[in-house]
Amino acid sequence: MYRSFSFIIFLFFSVIPTALEAQQGNYTLYHSKITEAEKLIANENYDKALEIYDTVLNEYDFVFLRDTKIATQLAFYLGKEDLSFEFLRRGASAGWEINKIRKNAFLKKMVELPQWKVFEKEYPELHAGYESTINPELRSRVRKMFSKDQKKALGALFRIGSNSQDNYAENKFAPQSEQQLRELIQIMSEYGYPGEKLVGNDYWASTILSHHNSISQAYARKDTIYPFLKPALTKALERGEVSPFELALIDEWHKSTLAQGPYVGYGILNPPSQSNLKNTNELRTGIFLRAVETRNALIDIQDKTQMNFYMPGDGWIDGKIEVIEN
Repeated sequence: MYRSFSFIIFLFFSVIPTALEAQQGNYTLYHSKITEAEKLIANENYDKALEIYDTVLNEYDFVFLRDTKIATQLAFYLGKEDLSFEFLRRGASAGWEINKIRKNAFLKKMVELPQWKVFEKEYPELHAGYESTINPELRSRVRKMFSKDQKKALGALFRIGSNSQDNYAENKFAPQSEQQLRELIQIMSEYGYPGEKLVGNDYWASTILSHHNSISQAYARKDTIYPFLKPALTKALERGEVSPFELALIDEWHKSTLAQGPYVGYGILNPPSQSNLKNTNELRTGIFLRAVETRNALIDIQDKTQMNFYMPGDGWIDGKIEVIEN
């Protein structure tokens, strides 16, 4: 292990308990309540689910944008227009852009209501409030890291064959990835995990970590950086800095790369089998990610109601998670 990395480890453990534990709130209850609400939606108990969203979104200063989107649609679906506009304002304060709101097909009729014109006038101030919560210097820094990561990762596309790709990943991509993760550790020690809460983006940092975890099986076996970071990522989940899905995707790449064959994962990159579905769900619920059955039921509810639940993983999972028969 590099001497500089050993120093960062010391810095990481010395700063985290004092600088970050004082931040507001433990999101364990937040995540558990949201998964409870999703189960209720899956069972078509919409009123009770809406009560939970209303409670959770009013108890926390920071809320995940996806949850405000679901609450807005749920209230509108139940005919509670004023409440739906309350959630819509909360969504704008969490970064929901007005042009993207207009593109939500289910909310098209909201634009026709008198309350919409009031919301339009309020939107600039709501969005400015959101912008004030984002660290612009940190956002720019992490975005540059992401761009650097993407540029280097593209090099693997021009290598033909798995051996050539592994050689590129281990000899060209890995040194840069290690440097990137050392910088990420420094960021986490000073600010926290740079996700939606801190920089307004939920995939830059998780992509950097996922790429690191997918370098090669040989590299994953000897890697010490991700195993060191994993407990800190769990703490970031508790602080509301990383979402359950991001955490699952990062760890899924590590499990998949290590195994290079059948393995028990989260059902994101590879479908679970019927025999290991219980273990898959235990992994998912252990980090407050909805069970496979709940996710699949939510897809059915989307089709039935035309609401959009912005299901995390749709970039990796097309519709429902398939469960393979043994």
